[in-house]
Amino acid sequence: MLTNKAKYALKALAHLADYRPGQSVGIRDIAEAENIPKKFLDTILCELRVAGLVESKMGKGGGYSLARPATDISVGEVVRVIDGTLAPISCANHSPFRPCEDCRDPEYCAIRLIMLDAKIALASVLDNFNIASMRAISAAADGPFMWHI
Repeated sequence: MLTNKAKYALKALAHLADYRPGQSVGIRDIAEAENIPKKFLDTILCELRVAGLVESKMGKGGGYSLARPATDISVGEVVRVIDGTLAPISCANHSPFRPCEDCRDPEYCAIRLIMLDAKIALASVLDNFNIASMRAISAAADGPFMWHI
């Protein structure tokens, strides 16, 4: 399940995509526009900065901007940065692989095999959408991006 933290990260990045490259946006502006608690957004933007997805400037005119074009930031990348793996269960992870304690043979476990397919399908969808395409969907709907996650 997508966490609120990842959802807020996506909303913040989509908000930043509305601005010219390099144009800084204050954290308070993002928080108010996207209805995200400012203190929580501080933490999220720090993680996104460390991951190289946003840049920050201090002082007057400071704030945050996208570190790369919105077309180069996939939804899957953002979710992985914030939430970690896309695997629905730990044994569907490749790195680090952790078999379930009650599993007799992970290589032939039907549950694990189905969850591997689910992870691959989810990654395919999330990796094929980027922040710019999220904004395009929003614009096509002629209104704010609707979060039905």
